[in-house]
Amino acid sequence: MSDAVLPIDDAHLRETCIDERQVFEGKFLDVRQHRVRLPDGRETGREFIVHPGAVMIVPLLSDGRLVVERQFRYPLRRAFIEFPAGKLDPGESPLTCAVRELAEETGYRATEWARAGILHNAIAYSTEGIEVWFARGLVAGEPQLDAGEFLDVFTLTLDELEALAESGELTDAKTLIGMLWITHWRAGKWKLDWQPAPDSPAGA
Repeated sequence: MSDAVLPIDDAHLRETCIDERQVFEGKFLDVRQHRVRLPDGRETGREFIVHPGAVMIVPLLSDGRLVVERQFRYPLRRAFIEFPAGKLDPGESPLTCAVRELAEETGYRATEWARAGILHNAIAYSTEGIEVWFARGLVAGEPQLDAGEFLDVFTLTLDELEALAESGELTDAKTLIGMLWITHWRAGKWKLDWQPAPDSPAGA
């Protein structure tokens, strides 16, 4: 085991905002431009996106298969294999968002939920944080996709997902993190604390 100790104090790395402005606000993106003072006293610019936050769901079927989606992502002009995910609505809790997104996108409802943690997928240019939730005890239903939303929903084993990642076909960062969580959880290395679904009698 390494003897390296992670420094706790990060004051020598911090940048301080001295001026800020919003340069663009669309239906989804909020782009900011800041002037910052570096730790050595010099100044530079920072540009980043303010994001409301999102959730990703890792849906587990009783036989061990995983529910995944394939959808077209316009910026990269190709379809990607992903776990279900979506952004938070104003005032919405992450678990409420996870329950809603799973049902809307896949039709599945879960009887149990567990929060794995949060991932920051674009730390150099976005405030986005994606909460990772696991769902099990799945009951199938009909998806309720938003207008203009088109998805394939299907199931794969973890081995099949890993093969797609190895081949380079699966490249979505949040889905790769979800696979890491599944692997460590199933190996008993990482813990998940399960709770009843919020709309179930035990979770009400």
